[in-house]
Amino acid sequence: MKWRILDKTPVYDGFFKLSRLRLQHDKFDGDEDLEITRELIDKGHAVGVLPYDPVRDEVVLVEQFRVGACEDESLNGTPWLIEVIAGYKESGESAEAVAIREAIEEADCHITDVQLLHQYYSSAGGSNEIIHVFFALTDTQGLGGIHGLDEEHEDIRVHVVSSEQAFKWLDSGRIDSAMPIIALQWFRMNRDRIRAEAGIA
Repeated sequence: MKWRILDKTPVYDGFFKLSRLRLQHDKFDGDEDLEITRELIDKGHAVGVLPYDPVRDEVVLVEQFRVGACEDESLNGTPWLIEVIAGYKESGESAEAVAIREAIEEADCHITDVQLLHQYYSSAGGSNEIIHVFFALTDTQGLGGIHGLDEEHEDIRVHVVSSEQAFKWLDSGRIDSAMPIIALQWFRMNRDRIRAEAGIA
């Protein structure tokens, strides 16, 4: 199966970039190539990380305002979402380095034993964003408060909660975006193994 981009026109260049693409691709039935026009949101590569303290059995989550949820009353009715620590890759930066940097910027949280859980397209029908989801270990003692970079207009509240509380938020729908759902579902399946590896019964 082949495809080619016939034309790419910039439409908008702001917080994200938007382009209009005219392209052609093979069809499954082998018939004449299909030519389509699509708008593409260029968001780059995002990275999220779920820090966990196996000694205290606590995870670090963050809460912040999200414009995508400000007009939607069908879920929790609030644009302040509880998420994992996350940010975007800068040029030449590895995904793991982003996880380490963002943990410090968003939660003053130093992480170790960083491991990649999944990488996936967030919404391939209209965006080229690829998300890398990590898990890491940390010491949650003293963590919390309000963090974020002033120059990025960040206003981030840090939640240090028990694993069980995080699972309750997950099951009740209080956590309602893909990245933390994926991270917490993986963590719930692997929590006992992680604690055993840390020497905790």
